[in-house]
Amino acid sequence: MLKVLAALLLFGLCLWCALAIRFSGLGGETLSFAASGIYCAGVLLAVIFLPNRKRTAYGILVLSVGIFLGWTQIKPSHHRDWAASVSKLPLAKIEGNLVMVHNIRNFDYRTEKDFTVRYYDKTFDLDQLETVDYVLSHWDGLEAIAHSILSFGFENGDHLAVSVETRLEKGEPQSALRGLFKQYELIYVLADEKDLIRLRTNYRKEDVYLYPTTVDKEKVRKLFLVILNRVNDIAENPQFYNTLSHNCLTSLVSDFRKVITPKSFFDIRRIANGYSDEMLYENGWIDFKEGGFEETKKLRYINQYVQGNSNINDFSKQIRPYVN
Repeated sequence: MLKVLAALLLFGLCLWCALAIRFSGLGGETLSFAASGIYCAGVLLAVIFLPNRKRTAYGILVLSVGIFLGWTQIKPSHHRDWAASVSKLPLAKIEGNLVMVHNIRNFDYRTEKDFTVRYYDKTFDLDQLETVDYVLSHWDGLEAIAHSILSFGFENGDHLAVSVETRLEKGEPQSALRGLFKQYELIYVLADEKDLIRLRTNYRKEDVYLYPTTVDKEKVRKLFLVILNRVNDIAENPQFYNTLSHNCLTSLVSDFRKVITPKSFFDIRRIANGYSDEMLYENGWIDFKEGGFEETKKLRYINQYVQGNSNINDFSKQIRPYVN
């Protein structure tokens, strides 16, 4: 049993190394693909033809550990040819109750990929910060996987949405598998709701739900500041996105945990985040005053309020028809 377990662990390490080489990007896609193939072929041939299995296993282990150590030296960077949608990092300057947020995204979309790039700066009064809403966006009919967004609401009707995303380079492909191997930098996109949310409801045709939360005003303020400090930290210290550990939900949960302690340390719905609304409901963080989970979920399905509506000036009001 010990030999079988050791063999399985070594196989898993070799598989990881093959993928790490494949997605390393060193020398371009063709060279990294070839290098991964050579590694796999070399390991297979060594196992088949070298007579001393124990020595062979040690040799493969040393080689694989060397590859892992080399992988750990890959560092994130802010200096790449970024896609337009993530070309600018947001930044916040906090002075007492006032927060100046730089590079708030407010693109003017004609289609999903045809838009006018627009960023602006704005000062927010923390004393006017009242609410935080949780937004869940499903794409391609996927139930278990979705994208999570937070939206902070102010007394004067302003909303600032926060989306944790992969910072893609121009023409760079995006995949969950690549996201496990330091392929993408992390970015917190700060944007208007009519950018981040309307992009998903009206142009990408995703299924979007918006849930008011039960977080009180004091904790909303603390969470807002935690996220802005995270935004500033990323601006100074680039970080990698990771499909499992640093994605759109787990990053926000990490921020959330600094303000509110969850009832459970781990929940599989942090990975299968398409069910995260149910998780938040069970923790008492989502407001379901209108009825049970399924009934209120239908009410919070905001596509029904905005599809085909060309008036974007009142977008935040349109997606909250249940607010007096």
